[in-house]
Amino acid sequence: MINSTRRTFLVCAAALGGVALLPRNALARAAAPILRAAPSNAQLVPSQYPATPVWAYATEGVGTVPGPEIRVTAGEWVRTRLVNDLPQSTAVHWHGIRIANAMDGAAPLTQTPVEPGSTFDYAFETPDPGTYWYHAHHNGTEQIGRGLAGPLIVEERDPWLGQPGAATRELTLLLADWLLDDDAAIVGGRWDDLHAASHSGRMGNTITVNGKTRPAFDLRLGERVRLRLINAATDRVMPLALPGLSPRLVALDGHPVPPRAVETILLGPAQRADVVIDAPQKASAALSLQLNPGNGEWSGIAGFVLDGDPVVPEPGEVRPLPAWGTLAAPDLTEPLRAAVVMEGGAMRGMDGASFRGERMGFRDLAANGIVWAFNGVAHGLEAPMFRAQRGQTVQLQLTNRTFFPHAIHLHGHHCEVQPRSGAFNQPGDVRDTVMVGADETVDVAFVADNPGKWMLHCHMLSHQQSGMMGWFEVT
Repeated sequence: MINSTRRTFLVCAAALGGVALLPRNALARAAAPILRAAPSNAQLVPSQYPATPVWAYATEGVGTVPGPEIRVTAGEWVRTRLVNDLPQSTAVHWHGIRIANAMDGAAPLTQTPVEPGSTFDYAFETPDPGTYWYHAHHNGTEQIGRGLAGPLIVEERDPWLGQPGAATRELTLLLADWLLDDDAAIVGGRWDDLHAASHSGRMGNTITVNGKTRPAFDLRLGERVRLRLINAATDRVMPLALPGLSPRLVALDGHPVPPRAVETILLGPAQRADVVIDAPQKASAALSLQLNPGNGEWSGIAGFVLDGDPVVPEPGEVRPLPAWGTLAAPDLTEPLRAAVVMEGGAMRGMDGASFRGERMGFRDLAANGIVWAFNGVAHGLEAPMFRAQRGQTVQLQLTNRTFFPHAIHLHGHHCEVQPRSGAFNQPGDVRDTVMVGADETVDVAFVADNPGKWMLHCHMLSHQQSGMMGWFEVT
């Protein structure tokens, strides 16, 4: 394991690294739309250390970490053939897209995992503009932990950039958490570590932004920029701050929110935030994207370098993003009510749960790698947690009886946070991944208008892998 001095260097290198812009490839327009998953190497840490063996996506050439940015306009289709050159089966989930069920990539529920040497064709429409991402959805703790993730950006039909009050350009920043040894290799052999899984999950010692430790991004004096922030960590919750840059939140999980000033942005695993920043009009002290890793101290994980002549005139009030106009509003007069109760983990535990159709005690569950459950059922793939008719409003009561927070991801839909919102959410926000704190209950509602069998799971992937997964059906 990396020693404390080395760890501090890797996470918070004092010297700014190079600019970490993402490779782009619009698969919807590609002549040979291949998305290849294969072993590769990535220079995650400064060049005096070895490159890290990773698993990576590529549309051409050698795979990159993150995978190539896929960028389309709302209403366009993404078409790609997954080629699996990994040593294990895989699948790709298009996180946050309200997608046809067969294309969701949620193996083994919506498709059979793609075996090594095999292919699978994905084709889906992108109905809603916003910041999304794609990632492995089979053995996710290891596969995402080795690098299988990339941004998926759906642009507005009517351009927002360049309009009065809007940003002049944007940056996509995909944040990842790596557990590296002294040779900058990923610490393997612990993907199913039950001690980590029963706590906060697999915590890394190296944070990257676009595959680099503390990269630097140029900002023109007075410039307004849209940041698309993606938490692609397997388990780490990321409290973020942008001091000196007047951050205003304009979207969560792709869905627009009225612009609001924020001091911190908390992103659970898989959550995204679009934030508008204004660079100072005059040169100032060093500016950075900062992370609080849980020890109370803020550390820079990406830097901003001011340059150029000041922007004139100043941008003024932030222009809201255009409304989706495609998401049905929940009707709470007679909703289908369903409960999701989170149980297990360290400090609380559980007496037993149903696993693969059999009631087991705690010791037998642990022997099968299970320490978490929903509603007393672990890895509940045998039967749905609830069934809804197409067009029916569902009101979900998310109750956390554990000692740890959980990031609950709803496949195929977005949900509206209700007045009982908990510490991590605001009523009225629309999310596809909802943070629920320890001993909290959060109510959400959505219209079940996308037919099929949909996963519902914790996106702390160590928790999902060790039991916190189920599904629901829309008929």
